[in-house]
Amino acid sequence: MVHLLAPTDLAALRASERDVDVIDVRDPEEWYASGHIEGAKLIPLADLRADPDAVLVHGHVLVFVCAKGVRGMQAAKLAERFGHERVYNIDGGTQGWVNAGLPLVRDTPAAA
Repeated sequence: MVHLLAPTDLAALRASERDVDVIDVRDPEEWYASGHIEGAKLIPLADLRADPDAVLVHGHVLVFVCAKGVRGMQAAKLAERFGHERVYNIDGGTQGWVNAGLPLVRDTPAAA
């Protein structure tokens, strides 16, 4: 079952669980332009759909995030269908994160 996770509850989940993967399923342009949750991994939804087993670790707690929560929920349901048991979607995505007063970090794209 996919669970909604309030943005303010991510820190507690990370503190109480050993292996928590925060996976941002937005496109790279969104990742760099808007910023992302510290420690998140960028795996665009299209890449996740192409080969979920190649990018998701079984046994880890998976927390998905996108801009508003829709793509994150799609990714979470996909992970669940592939046998992952501890699956969360951040309620409201990065927009909900910012609305909760939490910071996003910004990286610059690596030079080609």
